[in-house]
Amino acid sequence: MAWTVTYDLDEFRVAAGGFLRAHPARNTILLTVVSSLAVAGSGRYGDEPPVYGWWTGEEKGPAEGAFLCTPPHPLLLSALSGEAARGLARTLARDGEPKVTGVNAGRETAETFATAWQDLTGAVGIVGQTHRLYRLDALTPPDPAPPGRPRTATTADRDLLITWCEGFAREAGALSGNAAAQVDDRLGHGGITVWELDGRPVACAGISRTIADMARIALVYTPPELRGRGYAGAATAAVSGAARAAGVKEILLFTDLDNPTSNALYQRLGYRPMEDRLVLSFSAEQGPPS
Repeated sequence: MAWTVTYDLDEFRVAAGGFLRAHPARNTILLTVVSSLAVAGSGRYGDEPPVYGWWTGEEKGPAEGAFLCTPPHPLLLSALSGEAARGLARTLARDGEPKVTGVNAGRETAETFATAWQDLTGAVGIVGQTHRLYRLDALTPPDPAPPGRPRTATTADRDLLITWCEGFAREAGALSGNAAAQVDDRLGHGGITVWELDGRPVACAGISRTIADMARIALVYTPPELRGRGYAGAATAAVSGAARAAGVKEILLFTDLDNPTSNALYQRLGYRPMEDRLVLSFSAEQGPPS
């Protein structure tokens, strides 16, 4: 029973890809980040090289858990047994790479890892965000729909979408990385829809590439001065409906549990809760507690 750590994305995909794809909804972030790295290269989320790892419960057995880290972002963890979560903390504390700034995982896994990390390093996990993962059930578009229509964003929308992406990251309190790279990545696969009114974009909703019959809605944004008119809900419904029509089986999205407006909106559209995740940041390491 051990963790294998690598800087080689292809090695990670061979070793852990089957495990991740067997549970695409619960591994949605890991799958989409891996896909983006494969398309855009190792510098997609920062200057430091990404680090990957997988847990095997028995010698030479299949992967039973996985992590990746794109510094300076928090560790991304799959669901892990308590033994695997504690083993990962020991492995990373011993090796010192990557620098662990936080963790993003399902609640139980995040809490288990954070407790082990504190025992090993003295660094305390502080809750930054609590997210809820939703899965689309029966889509219920807004009725009546707001005025306007959806259309697929093009490179002509790029500058506006970069501004919106930066605004989204500021409001969400998230590390955005390179907003231009994020927008370019989504434009590259037709992954952003804008809601347009009288020829003017008033909201947007993005979607990831489809992986293992799963895609995730992301970057749902309306400028503050245009909110409260239903544009974001209509854009989200349009993207969701198009994905379902294309045969995507698992259509997912995350919300911030501290935002009751978005949680209520997505449930009205037909999204149902699946699991909660914690995003924890760690205080400066001070060595093991005495």
